[in-house]
Amino acid sequence: MGPPSSSGFYVSRAVAVLLAGLAAALLLALAVLAALYGQCARDPSSEMQHRGGPGAAPVPPRKQKEQPPTPKPGPARKPAVAATPSDWRPPGPWDQLRLPPWLVPLHYELELWPRLQPDQLSAPALRFTGRVNITVRCIVSTARLLLHSLLLDCDSAEVRGPLSPVTGDATIGRVPVNDVWFALDMEYMVLELGEALQPGSRYKLQLSFSGPVYQDTWEGLFLNLYTDQGERRALLASHMEPTFARYVFPCFDEPALKATFSITIIHHSSYVALSNMPRLGQSEKEDVNGSKWTVTTFYTTPLMPTYLVAFVICDCDHVNRTERGQEISIWARKDAIANGYADFALNITGPIFSFLEDLFNISYPLPKTDIIALPTFDKRAMENWGLLMFDESLLLLQPEDQLTEKKTVISSIVSHEIGHQWFGNMVTMAWWNNLWLNEGFASYFEFEIINHFNPKFPRNEVFFTNILYGVLKEDHALVFRAVSMKAENFTETGEINEIFDLFTYNKGASMARMLSSFLSESLFISALKSYLKIFSFSNAEQDDLWRHFQMAIDDQGKILLPATVKSIMDSWTHQSGFPVITLNVSTGVMKQEPFYLGKVKNQTLLTHNDTWIVPILWIKNGTTQSLVWLDNSSKVFPEMQVSDSEHDWVILNLNMTGYYRVNYDKLGWKKLNQQLEKDPKAIPVIHRLQLIDDAFSLSKNNYIEIETALDLTKYLAEEDEIIVWHAVLLNLVTRDLISNVNNYDIYPLLKKYLLKRLMSIWNTYSTIIRENVATLQDDYLALMSLEELFRSACWLGLEDCLQLSRELFRNWVTHPENEIPYPIRNVILCYGIALGNEKEWDFLLSIYNNKTKEEERMQLAYAMGCSKDPWILNRYMEYAIATSPFTFNETNIIQVVAESEVGRYIAKDFLVNNWQAVSERFIASEGLMNSLNFLGSLRP
Repeated sequence: MGPPSSSGFYVSRAVAVLLAGLAAALLLALAVLAALYGQCARDPSSEMQHRGGPGAAPVPPRKQKEQPPTPKPGPARKPAVAATPSDWRPPGPWDQLRLPPWLVPLHYELELWPRLQPDQLSAPALRFTGRVNITVRCIVSTARLLLHSLLLDCDSAEVRGPLSPVTGDATIGRVPVNDVWFALDMEYMVLELGEALQPGSRYKLQLSFSGPVYQDTWEGLFLNLYTDQGERRALLASHMEPTFARYVFPCFDEPALKATFSITIIHHSSYVALSNMPRLGQSEKEDVNGSKWTVTTFYTTPLMPTYLVAFVICDCDHVNRTERGQEISIWARKDAIANGYADFALNITGPIFSFLEDLFNISYPLPKTDIIALPTFDKRAMENWGLLMFDESLLLLQPEDQLTEKKTVISSIVSHEIGHQWFGNMVTMAWWNNLWLNEGFASYFEFEIINHFNPKFPRNEVFFTNILYGVLKEDHALVFRAVSMKAENFTETGEINEIFDLFTYNKGASMARMLSSFLSESLFISALKSYLKIFSFSNAEQDDLWRHFQMAIDDQGKILLPATVKSIMDSWTHQSGFPVITLNVSTGVMKQEPFYLGKVKNQTLLTHNDTWIVPILWIKNGTTQSLVWLDNSSKVFPEMQVSDSEHDWVILNLNMTGYYRVNYDKLGWKKLNQQLEKDPKAIPVIHRLQLIDDAFSLSKNNYIEIETALDLTKYLAEEDEIIVWHAVLLNLVTRDLISNVNNYDIYPLLKKYLLKRLMSIWNTYSTIIRENVATLQDDYLALMSLEELFRSACWLGLEDCLQLSRELFRNWVTHPENEIPYPIRNVILCYGIALGNEKEWDFLLSIYNNKTKEEERMQLAYAMGCSKDPWILNRYMEYAIATSPFTFNETNIIQVVAESEVGRYIAKDFLVNNWQAVSERFIASEGLMNSLNFLGSLRP
């Protein structure tokens, strides 16, 4: 699966504090509601991560995962089917998260028949029927069978066998099925048999079932409604990872229980059906009403887990090409294909497959790959074997995207999903506790693939910005989230979904990168080749991976390690957090300690006593030094001492390949500061980034004084790398500072200090924006940093920034064909409204109402909250609760308004004066529990 979505809407801490003064009537109403319903309220969503200027538009939020509807048992039919409540059923294996080891699935014959018809797109409740025959081998004698099944009605259940060992046919007999019931909390279907199955024998489970098609979620079998060529259309697609196959057919829904699949899809003749394998044949079927349906069958898949089963029923077009005999097709809306939006993805896909085949010396085993751009997939991508699925915003490249970093985004995500064809599809983790073996390595190879095709790609800087920065902010000693967890720690299915997070993807990728850095790339790849070859079409544990790395180490004598690979890497993957490495450059003493948020002098209550085996790659005076290891809490490295010479300095963690932060004694920081002021280019860009980020993080959490971090910024007038400025601004122009600017005297000081140093980098990029923004087309670091530069410059009151915002906004209003440069579009829209009046605001609303893309509509809706006119903001909220013409609900509009300096007071008064109307609209549209979450976050 692709990296976690960055979309969603979060309530910021700033809003919560600033609206703390809600009137007594509002608080009283909230208290009454909370008392009535507090037992059911869900946790509030996490703090919104946007930072911006006055009224700046928040980053689009992550949608909260929608819960499936309450399951309803289907009508009892041969045998009776019932959901058995846990309070009166006997204790048994259905109380455990993991399936008992009684049966092993060998093969599925799966037939699905969704009743989607092009002339019935408005049907309120689309359903599907299906049949599955599962050939299993009995391991332990049992008269009770457990499969996974959720939200499915079972129409019939039979068990045939034992099967003939010669012909495979069910010629020997049939096992009676006395009862079928569901244990819903652990999502099992239970078959009570009239006699026990015999170990070593094979049986065939024959089940008929039906279930719902979902429209507002992306789990199981779901519906996309969209517009193409001016017509309303629909497609059906599946998403099974991690535990949603059981929403579609009864199955053994665990990653280690691999089997082969023969899939048949029955569909309307105007649609095409796609699945993991190429089409085998087609026939025609007539339903009870005499309507004709097309029956499409597919070749049998290789061994694979249920979460990779995939199918699509659609009315799409495609483009295709052949790469090394493998047919690659990109499917999308007809308009998108006709306009060439899929061409970029098609052109990069084949070469990526070829690169990975050559790198691992293992051929891709399927004869074809279909990749489909779904109109809506919640900003996701999924690596299904032979049928990869993407939200179209992550796959299609439109002409206006040429200036943006979109090419790199598409390349990264396509690379990630293709990487899964080896890490995940071919070799699958044995269970979800080691999901990082899939996602961490797929994330790591994104950067290796892009760097292969673009050697000038700044992979260290991009890895830091896209991977390390985010996870180091979230990780700490007491987060209690290891990359590799104990399987027994999982007790509920929902906990599996929760591990698709920054730790699995970003920390996992960082673990792979650190391993590669201290082993060497050639040894790293050699070990992975062995691992992938041995475990192809099967499953692996983390220890299996370490064993193959150890074998690679043992087969050579150049690289020596202080411990086994398992000991080294377990110290990182089995415990939470990361170390702070502190070097005293006067004595050469290096020590490690766990990183805590808000370190305090007396940490006797904190219980993180483990150490890490830390690889230390380092540079001295700009020259790379030999690798050393810190395998104790402290150690002396005389070679790291520095002299009194002003040219003598040391930086630990070469290229930031180690997963830790670095601290120095006062002399160490002083030497680095002196070097920056004298000749900053002597320190590589990645390490200027590292010094800024480490120093500000350490000062924020009481490891060093803030003056030490600020000293590193004195040289910034000479800093011409915008990515370094990006890190500086993220650390200095913080959300708390912006939200509380009127309460502090620091703003004028910060403004004077930063603007003096900012002018050079500002002049460079403002000139480019004015003269020829197209020159930035291939400058990924600039494209990803421009928004922060412009937002901060305007917030600091730089007149040229405000003037440029006026110019670009007015030029767009007057000539809409002159698009605002995408990288700074959010900032320009916001300040265009903030510096404008009713005319500009009304213009933006009219544009909003004519836009069809949700992303564009939300961008405009956020910008409209940037106005500084109280009456406009008040009218905005009145519109929201009166007519709700917006993509997201009216309460989000209130939150958007509350994000600005002026808006926070307007929003407070509006809520007090319109509490009755807001509460009625809010509760009606989103449900009482969600309203309590939002309103609870506004309390002090």
